[in-house]
Formats: sequence, C-alpha cells, structure tokens
Amino acid sequence: MTDKKLQATRLQRSITLPNDVSTISQLNEFVDSVCEALDLDMGMVMKMNLAIEEAVVNVMDYAYPEGTSGDVSISAVADDEQLEFTITDSGTPFDPTAKTEVDVTLSAEERQIGGLGIHLVRQIMDSVSYERNGEYNILTLRKHI
Repeated sequence: MTDKKLQATRLQRSITLPNDVSTISQLNEFVDSVCEALDLDMGMVMKMNLAIEEAVVNVMDYAYPEGTSGDVSISAVADDEQLEFTITDSGTPFDPTAKTEVDVTLSAEERQIGGLGIHLVRQIMDSVSYERNGEYNILTLRKHI
C-alpha cells in the first residue's frame, strides 16, 4: 500500500467493469460493500463513492477512443490504518495527477474547463498517485481510516 510494510490485510476485493457508465451502479455497490466491511461511517462511505466514481467515470469516458470497448479494474485493499483503491486500465496514457490545481476562487466563467474531478478526488483522499506500467494506467487512491 505505502512504502511502509503493510499491516495485516483486513480486506482485499476487486471488480472489473467495461468502459460503460451504465455500470456505475455496480461500482457504487462495490465501494459500499468495501466500506461497510470496514465499518466506515456513512459520511466516509459517501465521500469514497464520490471520489472513486469520479476517477472511474473519467477512465470510462476518456481512456479509450470513442466506440472502443475496454475494461476498468478497481481493487480495494485495507489494513487497520489505510484503505487503498487502485484503478487500472489499458487505455490512452494519461496522468491526472499532472493536472495543475484548479483555482476554485475563480468564478465558473473565469475557470478553464476540466480539472474539477481530480481536484475533488485530491480533496477527499489523503494521497493520489499515478504510474504507467507497460500498457496500463494505474491510479492509486489512499485514505487513512
């Protein structure tokens, strides 16, 4: 999970979905089941769902050329201190963490389009990291629990 050695793993689950936003309800059920298994409070469950959904929908919408099918795999691993979601796809290389921070003090008209999703994810999660490993985009989202 992090650079330090993992404590005893409390939970490990995964799901693979097609790049089709109509499957988001399955993603939400997956995140809910992970959070419930860890006995997280409802506020945290809602935030986790929002962050993971935002990241996965971006992959579904943008990773694969229009009309191309592909998969998005989401895994969850938790120990007693941290919950980690890893989102993996084989789409076009894209590092969302390279996006500059959005200036939320500007009005909607003054702001450039895009970037609010990763801003939201950064606000909810404790760390967000990206790597390209061979043909795979790997986005890792961590939250202290």
